[in-house]
Amino acid sequence: MRRDTVLSLLFALALVLSMMGCEDTKARQENEQLKAHVAELVKEIGNLQSSVDELTHENAALKQENDQLRTAKTKKNKKSKHHRSSPGGQRTPNR
Repeated sequence: MRRDTVLSLLFALALVLSMMGCEDTKARQENEQLKAHVAELVKEIGNLQSSVDELTHENAALKQENDQLRTAKTKKNKKSKHHRSSPGGQRTPNR
């Protein structure tokens, strides 16, 4: 009887070890998949960062152009205030 018990324990131990090895293999596979996914996300972050940098540069250029246009419009408005015309399109005489 004792021999059967020892064999049963050895068989159970072998079965448990093989199941642990299978779980370890699954964990390794999942780990590799996660590493690949992280690598893809890092690449995507790099692409998004370059897009953000490009858009930030474009935004700064547009702000500068907008400021220049506002300055030009302000100068034009100051000049046109000296030569106002009446609603009919004719100039009013100075009094």
